[in-house]
Amino acid sequence: MSKAGEGQAAAAEGAVVAGNGNAELAQDAGGEQQQQQQQQQPTRMESFFAMTKSLILRALIIYFVSSFFRRPQPTAGPQDKSVANAGPKITAWNFFENGTDFDLHVWLSEEPDVVNFQQKANLLWLQEDLTYGDWTSGAAGDGIYTHSLKLRASQHVMNNGSVYLHAFVTRSGESPDPQAPNYAKNGHMGHQQHQLNKFKKLRVNRNYNLLASEKEKLEHELKHANLKDTIVSHWHPNLTVNLVVDQTNWAQGSVPPPLDEYVKFVDGGKTYLPIVFVNDYWNLQREYFPVNETTPELELHLTFQPLGMFKWQLYAAKQMKNKWAGNMLGDLMAASQPEESDEDQDSLKETLLDTNIYLLGITVAVSILHSVFELLAFKNDIQFWNNRKSLEGLSVRSVFFGVFQSLIILLYVLDNETNFMIRISCVVGLGIEVWKIHKVVDINYDRDQKLLGILPRITLSDKGSYSESSTKEYDKLAFKYLGWACFPLLVAYFVYSLIYNEHKGWYSFVLNMLYGYLLTFGFILMTPQLFINYKLKSVAHMPWRMMTYKFLNTFIDDIFAFVIKMPTMYRLGCFRDDIIFFVFLYQRWQYRVDLKRVNEFGFSGEMEQDAKKVAGATPNGAIEAPGAATEPAAAAATPVTKKTAAQKKRD
Repeated sequence: MSKAGEGQAAAAEGAVVAGNGNAELAQDAGGEQQQQQQQQQPTRMESFFAMTKSLILRALIIYFVSSFFRRPQPTAGPQDKSVANAGPKITAWNFFENGTDFDLHVWLSEEPDVVNFQQKANLLWLQEDLTYGDWTSGAAGDGIYTHSLKLRASQHVMNNGSVYLHAFVTRSGESPDPQAPNYAKNGHMGHQQHQLNKFKKLRVNRNYNLLASEKEKLEHELKHANLKDTIVSHWHPNLTVNLVVDQTNWAQGSVPPPLDEYVKFVDGGKTYLPIVFVNDYWNLQREYFPVNETTPELELHLTFQPLGMFKWQLYAAKQMKNKWAGNMLGDLMAASQPEESDEDQDSLKETLLDTNIYLLGITVAVSILHSVFELLAFKNDIQFWNNRKSLEGLSVRSVFFGVFQSLIILLYVLDNETNFMIRISCVVGLGIEVWKIHKVVDINYDRDQKLLGILPRITLSDKGSYSESSTKEYDKLAFKYLGWACFPLLVAYFVYSLIYNEHKGWYSFVLNMLYGYLLTFGFILMTPQLFINYKLKSVAHMPWRMMTYKFLNTFIDDIFAFVIKMPTMYRLGCFRDDIIFFVFLYQRWQYRVDLKRVNEFGFSGEMEQDAKKVAGATPNGAIEAPGAATEPAAAAATPVTKKTAAQKKRD
């Protein structure tokens, strides 16, 4: 169906990230293209809806994969039981009890593990007389303290060097400096370091108008010949230092990841130090700016806030996502989606910050329902084609067109920087469409006549249930009429894209043109099936269960089109599939089950009823119609064909 292809296309469009380049290159070559891309970007709520679905599907895939590779736990032997029962684990106490007075020390360093305490200018913030477990102090009475300052960027930082923040929490009156007389006793204090700058890649925009003259193309190539994609240090002015307020009795060696990296035990596992967590989750990626000679001073706004256990677990899990993914497909995922992931994260954060909590809950619930319907439609689509024996009434050409559409989508996402999971879903979608080919045609391998002397020659031939019925003729006629409507639109879109858009090359232009065309007009792929249903006056051959799930998803999209603010074209795109669905519903109502229509065995519903009446009148001479008992209702719904009519005449 076109809905499956459009679903992949929409997900691919939401995930594709255009290269931005640095500020100078954007002014030279990419201004117009970036403006066009901004006009085509989905709204914040749309991005959140698509990302929520992606996260749900991702979680399901990871769950099934991990369940498949999970090793069964070995049975414990006598020796293992003796070791396990050797003694209870020692539970540790928090070094800071509730009500403990403490000081916050925030230092700056260009080294990740070393702090120069002798350089007092590196002390960014000293907040004294804080109380552990106090949620009501501060200017606003919420336990939050703030501090703002300006940092002078060193040459090391302006030349893509790293700079780190070290946050220390000590008992009141103590110091984190080992050489100070009031150094923390036994070095017991909370500590966490965090890299303040972030490295991001600035990509050169090498797109150009394909109709430009040779002179203009040469000038464009010379301008960008020596330019390369560069990795530049970026800065964000906001950072939060959290102190986890919790008295959980952790046991050394049993703290679950990723929390185990923050819980530090001392005194032989009897005590753990206060947990300091540096949080930059709410820093939007687009708010980062490059650090260079034009930024000699950098603003920094620090916030101290106590944090509960539940929120800390959420933040810690989010920060550990990339490290965790590194164990499972991490290199591939990290290489293919760093910038795409940043934009998705921004959409998610903005939605969480600005959206009504009730609408947000409804969005998550509907996203889960949407994902369930997609999985059910996927399952029933495979089941329908796997069990299908007759192709009468089904459009075989639509199956081949679906393969072409899935191939274009896959090539498009490979040509652009897209999420690894999006690429996998496109590959799976193409594989399913290719798998359908052997269900609709007979594939013959001629090993005597090999291509290039290696590959056997492959020939495709129509199946008998398709070629011997009128379905093939109607299918051909439907695509003929469809071509009259599609090709002028394709030519018009070709000319428009060639004149007004910039591209990396002719290959990229062809892919972008075909992808945009399929995304816009892909819904008309279902019109040949409507035409065949009209000619056959039957819809009994349709996969109604799979179509029901897909159209339920369409209605969910319609609801969000009313609720969420979005461009008019996106709203029209949500409603276009409804037209096809209502036509299908009309055909289902119009072409009801006809008891006079015979099945492939030459029997009709009326003949079956007559046989039952005769069997009821003569108990000892019951008549059984071969084939009628196996498919009474579905058989009566199949259309009349030349072969079945001849069988009826002979009977």
